[in-house]
Amino acid sequence: MSLLLGDTAPDFEADTTKGRVKFHDWIGDDWVVFFSHPADFTPVCTTELGYTAKLKDKLAARGAKAIVVSVDSVEDHKAWIADIEETQDATVDFPIIADPDKTVATLYNMIHPNADPKVTVRAVYVIDPNKKIRASIIYPPSAGRNFDEILRLIDSLQLTDGHKVATPVNWTDGEDVIIVPSVSDEDADQLFPKGYTKIKPYLRTTPQPNK
Repeated sequence: MSLLLGDTAPDFEADTTKGRVKFHDWIGDDWVVFFSHPADFTPVCTTELGYTAKLKDKLAARGAKAIVVSVDSVEDHKAWIADIEETQDATVDFPIIADPDKTVATLYNMIHPNADPKVTVRAVYVIDPNKKIRASIIYPPSAGRNFDEILRLIDSLQLTDGHKVATPVNWTDGEDVIIVPSVSDEDADQLFPKGYTKIKPYLRTTPQPNK
């Protein structure tokens, strides 16, 4: 199954380290960072989960939360959490889904046979409160992810949902943004009272409108 941006995130029910979860109910009205790990007790995953645990407050400030899936059992997950907390100086309080039969991993296209049919790739899905997939990132099992980039991505999605702007290369929260080409100069004068710089007819920058 191939999941595309704008698709409804598939619902499922599974056991987790926080009890039984029905995914859509668990999402509620939040943004969700849903990501996979190749296996428990692996070094790169240990660092990723520890770092994500430290992002709890930053995610909450964005109305977001994390959930993880790995093909191992709940018992293995709980034992692994102890290692994560010991080595990464973090408290893991987001759910880790048990997926021993790879049902969830298959549903979300996290098994890439030509890479390694035995493990899940490092997939990340950003899902909005309407249960729509808004972004996806796929890494090989060997490469750790940049979770600061995922925060930046959520900032961009939330900003551009509320304003007729796009975010330029390497943008971070608080920097200038780009007015989308579908907005005329006349409308831009009304929509962006801070003004804008017209570099080209299709390239107009303006201060971030929600700051």
